[in-house]
Parts: sequence; structure tokens; C-alpha cells
Amino acid sequence: MGKNDGPSLFNAIAPVYALFYHRQKKFYHQILQKVSPEVDLHSLGSVLDVGCGPGALCAALHERGIPVTGVEPAEKMLERAKRRPEHSGIPFIKADVLRGLPFADNAFDVSIACYVAHGLAPAQRQRMYREMRRVSRKLVILHDFNQRRSPLTSLIEWLERGDYFRFILVAQKEMKNCVQDMKLCFSSVRVIDVDKRAAWYVCTPGE
Repeated sequence: MGKNDGPSLFNAIAPVYALFYHRQKKFYHQILQKVSPEVDLHSLGSVLDVGCGPGALCAALHERGIPVTGVEPAEKMLERAKRRPEHSGIPFIKADVLRGLPFADNAFDVSIACYVAHGLAPAQRQRMYREMRRVSRKLVILHDFNQRRSPLTSLIEWLERGDYFRFILVAQKEMKNCVQDMKLCFSSVRVIDVDKRAAWYVCTPGE
């Protein structure tokens, strides 16, 4: 989910996201299974889902026995996430990655953000990368679009006025060039295509 329009937009469209919850959860289960030979989250430890929305990824991780916490700035999204019985035991916290997360440094083994980055302006993405790196010990994963465009996605993203068209061209490069405290945020960034038009940008925090 892009956050460029702020929590108010996502409060308004929370019911629409809820309609696709089960489809999303099934999709994330498939992705987790597909990438497990290369990135086995179960063996890595705790996960923070940044911009968790109604909690589909959190549920998929939880059902696979992976400790997960969800953060989301839109209250209506959080309300829907908290209401689902299958989310019992998953902490959901109101927080905005662009304003700073309420966690200590290296609080989680892995942080993931799904379809958040492309909706942000370049400077906002840099803030997100730095904050996710701050709270992550082992990996930062950006699940987002790759460079394979479709006419429908291009139209939707043009209407949303996000930064999709620039992001898909520079994603890996800008993650590699992220700087925090005068050091590179990540020692490496690799791209794993997880769907026809989606990738995991797997970032390893630098020393």
C-alpha cells in the first residue's frame, strides 16, 4: 500500500482492502513458500510488518509459526486487523514509519513493507529505508513492483499520482545508496522476482 496520501485515504478505503483480505493472505502464503529456499523467514526469527493494512501478511506469517508484529498509521485498517479471530496473538500497533517507529534499535530480526515504497516520494522512501534498517537485525525486505509493467497497473498508478514509474526504474539503486549516520544502510541488495510483476528487494543491514 502506498502511503503518499496519508492515513486519511487508507481509513476511507479500509472496507475495500478488507474485501480482498483472503485473496491477499493466500497470495502471501504462496510467496512465502516460493522464496523459502532463498529467504527462510521461519529460521530468521521475529518479523515487523510495516504498513500492515488489514493484516493479511501478518496472518500468513503467524499461521506459519513466525512471530510477527504489525504497524499501520490508518486506524480503520488497524480496527479491521484487530477484529479478525485468526489474528489473536498478533500485536497490532498504530505507528507511521515516516515519523519514527516506537521500537528500540534492532528490535526485530526482519522488517517487511508490502507495496508501500512505490507510493512514496523519493525522500520519504529514504526515511522509510533508514527507519526499517534501524529496527532490523538481519534483513529489510521491500515487497513491491518490479519493472514489468501492465497497462492496468500503469493506469491505476497514474491516477493515484504516486512515484511508481520512477520507483520501478531506480528501486535497487536507491536502496543501495541509502545512507544513515554517514554509512551505507545496506551492505547488499538483491532482487528476487516473486510474481510476474512483483519482487522482494532483500536488503542486508550494513555494519
